Amino acid sequence: MPTLLYVPADRPDRVAKALATAADVVILDLEDAVAPAHKDAAREHVSGLLADPPRPIQVRVNDVRTAWGRADLAALAALLPATDGVRLPKIESVDQVRRIAELVPGTGLHLLLESALGVERAHDLATAHPAVASIGLGEADLKADLGVADETGLVWARSRVVVAARAAGLPAPVQSVHPDIRDLDGLAASCRLGRALGFRGRAAIHPAQLPVIAEVYRPTDEEIAAARRVVAAYEEGDATGTGAVALPDGGFVDLAVVRQARNVLAEAAGGRSMTT
Repeated sequence: MPTLLYVPADRPDRVAKALATAADVVILDLEDAVAPAHKDAAREHVSGLLADPPRPIQVRVNDVRTAWGRADLAALAALLPATDGVRLPKIESVDQVRRIAELVPGTGLHLLLESALGVERAHDLATAHPAVASIGLGEADLKADLGVADETGLVWARSRVVVAARAAGLPAPVQSVHPDIRDLDGLAASCRLGRALGFRGRAAIHPAQLPVIAEVYRPTDEEIAAARRVVAAYEEGDATGTGAVALPDGGFVDLAVVRQARNVLAEAAGGRSMTT
């Protein structure tokens, strides 16, 4: 259940605060959070930080079809393997992914699908190159491209990217950011929906969002207790090797149910679930 925190790369004060948070990964943002006039300064600041990275850091570059994006990749290539991964916005083609992998060898590529075309090609993109480490959505751009009013219009796209990640053998995706930093109740509700759809974690744009994300994505005490009962019952009752057991309350446990229970226990222990 990773928590990721975006921070504008041209704001050293905010970067320092982000690095001190409990976020699992800090993402230095060269794209949306940085004004055009500050792109070069932001890139220079990232280069300075990556010379001696204090903790796991990813970098979101600009659209690689632009001069800014190409300059971002060139700067990162000179610093490899300092970064924990590169987040790539507006990805739509397999050839694009393969070219980027050649430019930044040995670095995990985290693809952001932000258009209808990108979503339609989700599995192809997820399997485009061994360097692809994750896929996810960029929901602000995707909403605009699809013309949907709110996140209810993104349910299919969210499910699509979850299925594509699983089919490609990648970790379950993390949710896109919730843009209203004051709406913590809305953030929690959105996270609950995301978790139900198969996401495992979320990106934030403000430190105040991190505890909400972590709380919603953390398995509850009831879920953990139920998972332990399922695993224990299966391990005790399957001595005959039948592959399924009946529970005292009338429930039925087979390998698929046990697998899900073990996923819950892995998440509770802070590990990666078996399905990812």
